[in-house]
Amino acid sequence: MAIENGDFVKIEFTGKVVETGDVFDTTSEEIAKEADIFDDKKSYTPLPIILGGGHLLEGLDKAIIGLNEGDSKVVTLAPEEAYGDRDQKLVQLMPAKEFKKQGMTPYPGLQFQAEGHTGKILTVSGGRVKVDFNNPLAGKTVEYSVVVNKVLDNDEDKIKSLIQLHYAYPNLDVEKTALNFDGKTVAITLDDITRFDQKSYMDVTFQRFRIAKDIYENLDYDNVQFVDEFKKPEDKPEDKPEVKTDDVAENLEETIENSEE
Repeated sequence: MAIENGDFVKIEFTGKVVETGDVFDTTSEEIAKEADIFDDKKSYTPLPIILGGGHLLEGLDKAIIGLNEGDSKVVTLAPEEAYGDRDQKLVQLMPAKEFKKQGMTPYPGLQFQAEGHTGKILTVSGGRVKVDFNNPLAGKTVEYSVVVNKVLDNDEDKIKSLIQLHYAYPNLDVEKTALNFDGKTVAITLDDITRFDQKSYMDVTFQRFRIAKDIYENLDYDNVQFVDEFKKPEDKPEDKPEVKTDDVAENLEETIENSEE
């Protein structure tokens, strides 16, 4: 059956810049290594998405609609359909001292975060730093090779796919997630390893909000709960010294002899 808006699917893809052939993103570990963009903090597995859920570029999202599980397609997107045109207003001059205040030494090519935006330093000259805040792919025509890996058809798989998509914890085992369904409520108990997540409370809360939002907007649930359980460890039996039967017999004989004396 052809997939349509609202369907939960997993896709494999590789994106490259048409003009240069450079690969900029992929779900394949092998291709990432060949393109020298491999990131050991990233999980190279099929990407779970909701068609029409805003998880993909709009042009790519529309191109996938109508495919079936196992189908593949090559999609070419012009800048206006992909990452937009370059905006010269986003190329700005900044004083070098602002970087030094943050403990950074500016140099061409350095990328950094500022107020939620990624900037790339173009030049450093005379105490001034030219920074480009455009998306690195702005103004470029891109091409995606896409394969529909799987169409998800039950609520448990769909919710676990959303956790995989939104909960950015590299060692999370989504199969260790426990789900409890009670009418219009779904309770989620995540893998125990997430208790050691070093991200801020706000980051974790936002991730959970995105999961909950996708659930109640695309599935038939009105209430999403995240359950944090901390169980008392079971008491271990105290170690008892090993007693040999020969020792018991010897001690008993000695006791009897002493009592006769």
